[in-house]
Amino acid sequence: MSELQPGLAPQVECWTKLVLEQGWCVIPNVASPQLIDALDTDLADDFHDTPFCKGGFYGARTKRFGRLLARSPLARKLVQHPLILGISRRVLDPWCDTIQLNLTQALALHPGAPPQLPHRDQDMWRGASGETEYLLNVMWPFTRYTRENGATVVWPNSHGRRALDPEPPSGAFPVELEPSSALLFLGSTLHGAGGNASSEVRRGAIVSYCLGWLKPYENQWLAYPPEIARGFSPELAALVGYQQHRPNLGNYEGQCPSVLLQRHIPERFAAIDALRPDQEALLAQFVDEQDWPAQTAAA
Repeated sequence: MSELQPGLAPQVECWTKLVLEQGWCVIPNVASPQLIDALDTDLADDFHDTPFCKGGFYGARTKRFGRLLARSPLARKLVQHPLILGISRRVLDPWCDTIQLNLTQALALHPGAPPQLPHRDQDMWRGASGETEYLLNVMWPFTRYTRENGATVVWPNSHGRRALDPEPPSGAFPVELEPSSALLFLGSTLHGAGGNASSEVRRGAIVSYCLGWLKPYENQWLAYPPEIARGFSPELAALVGYQQHRPNLGNYEGQCPSVLLQRHIPERFAAIDALRPDQEALLAQFVDEQDWPAQTAAA
């Protein structure tokens, strides 16, 4: 786990407590309006040229596209925002060795877009509900999110064990946002895009983080193959999948996949254990109890 910047720990604890209690929270003024506006400008052609989605869930009046880290270098500032990363790790660390980027997705909700089916993002994995938090979503608005233009609708206190309730709780409401703010909500929180009854396009991006042992929503190694990931910092490359999750998950030829980011890649590798401390201790005890080297030498 990366060290937090000095003085950031109290903020991480405060916002983590709130998102775990409510299932969601809004952090105001967490990014500069200039950064958000510049990223929106960088993605203008993508917003224009991307076709509308097909299917009732994605929405026939909605445009969506991923791979934001390959489309604009400014996306890195959102993905690696120190406060957001700190909260994400604090929320997810109890269930994993490392977290990973689940997706980056820009979306534009056009006038006439109907409301989205209420859903919980954790249900994509069909894992057990009510105990584990699988992911944390961060909604970054590029334009104002209002009730009229389809702001994300959240069901407060629908998360965690409440996800097992047969009926959702009352009190759902659209979360209105300014472009410098961020909406955080758990993968177990019931939510959905609102309908756009206005004459304006609602634009923004979703960045989400999940447990490092899950298959992410966006195939990160296809989104950011080695020739692209070589331009990332080691920390960002690890976040998009160029790291192992102990024990040995996501390896390449028995090694951390970050070996693919080297300038010179050997034809063959020696597989190297990547174990948790408890597994290393168990293995060391097992090896110490064996007389296998002596027997082999005698043979």
